[in-house]
Amino acid sequence: MAVREILKMGDARLLRVAKPVTGFDSDALHLLLTDMLDTMRAANGAGLAAPQIGVDLQLVIFGSNDRNPRYPDRPIVPPTVLINPVITPVGDAEESDWEGCLSVPGLRGMVPRWSQIHYTGFDQYGDTIDRTVEGFHARVVQHECDHLWGKLYPMRVRDFSQFGYVDVLFPGITDTLDD
Repeated sequence: MAVREILKMGDARLLRVAKPVTGFDSDALHLLLTDMLDTMRAANGAGLAAPQIGVDLQLVIFGSNDRNPRYPDRPIVPPTVLINPVITPVGDAEESDWEGCLSVPGLRGMVPRWSQIHYTGFDQYGDTIDRTVEGFHARVVQHECDHLWGKLYPMRVRDFSQFGYVDVLFPGITDTLDD
């Protein structure tokens, strides 16, 4: 029902470890999810974690039924509400790719992530989610869940020669990559 302010890197609240959600299918939870979805859509995000809007809960949303203008060449990730997630890598393989973040506007970095993961958690009604995914879907889940543990993607960048402002790294295509 409202677009909330997205906290930016440097705000200490983004470095906290979020608390588990203990109540499901409540009016307060549904309202928070509506605000998160409105906020994510307004910013053309691929996902959003509750800590990014100052809510200290283990709750992320991600995905869309449409192509994301910030990631037009990426596959569609199913819309998901994921609460109290647990991520387990499937194998040791990693892939590095460019990432951005609504809390780190205007910047991109090459970030290594597990290629394939298994994740579990709950939806807003308390129903179990249990998926094994790979590629962009796996990357989005890992990125959003990092917010629950007080991590931002620049903390995972290994080569800072591959980290910088979108308009410098990708001149001429900032309209699709800009945060």
